[in-house]
Amino acid sequence: MKTLLTLLSIFTFGLSMAQSTKENHYTLHIEADNFRNSKGVAQFALYNQDGTIPDEKLKKYFKKEVGEVQDGKSSVTFKNLPKGRYAVTLLHDENSNEEIDKTFFFPKEGFGLTNFDKISLSNRPDFSKASFELTGDTTKKIKLIYK
Repeated sequence: MKTLLTLLSIFTFGLSMAQSTKENHYTLHIEADNFRNSKGVAQFALYNQDGTIPDEKLKKYFKKEVGEVQDGKSSVTFKNLPKGRYAVTLLHDENSNEEIDKTFFFPKEGFGLTNFDKISLSNRPDFSKASFELTGDTTKKIKLIYK
């Protein structure tokens, strides 16, 4: 009887932990619809720490998803994210080299971030400006910027 009660307690605890974990994790859906062409891929990089943006080599991200570009649109979904502060960058990687190709200070390919409509020397991207609090399932749109 003791063994049965112990097993039942362990099973109940495991179920409550699984439910708790599921309730505290969210999905983040990212959309963009102003691609200038359907060449290459869309590199969506998710960041969760200050100091990780700018990330010119696309190496400091927390998670990355690659989306197809079709009819000027692309989207991805990051799943199972804990509550927290996040920012997303998007690169229209037209030549699929997984790098931000630049001319002077500006990307040659389309580039965008959450909370940014334009990028300039006076409006340089960083994590604090691009980030947002994730407290539930969320959809964000990113505007691609081409120079």
